[in-house]
Amino acid sequence: MTQVIVLTTPVIVLTTVGAAFDAAALARELVEQRLAACVNIVPRIESIYRWQGAIEHDAEQLLLIKTVQDRVDALQAAVLARHPYEVPEFAVIQMDDARGAWREWLIDSVR
Repeated sequence: MTQVIVLTTPVIVLTTVGAAFDAAALARELVEQRLAACVNIVPRIESIYRWQGAIEHDAEQLLLIKTVQDRVDALQAAVLARHPYEVPEFAVIQMDDARGAWREWLIDSVR
């Protein structure tokens, strides 16, 4: 079965940045440019990952970026232009079941 994605389908984009990075400035820029309706910043997460053959353990911040499918490419370009990492995370999660007034607010916020 083929999944049809409506361009205004709400999505959440995940990315992490270092603990010292000014995540609030990036979040504000994304909302001001209408690339995101909202960005939640989850401070002080612990990440354990493999990088260049070694196991790393760092403090990071998680950004939960709420937008719509048809803004993802522009959002990705903006995030990658400011992102401090050599290989930044940019994971898109479809929110197929977003409903009601919140869904409409999200769509209106990025128009």
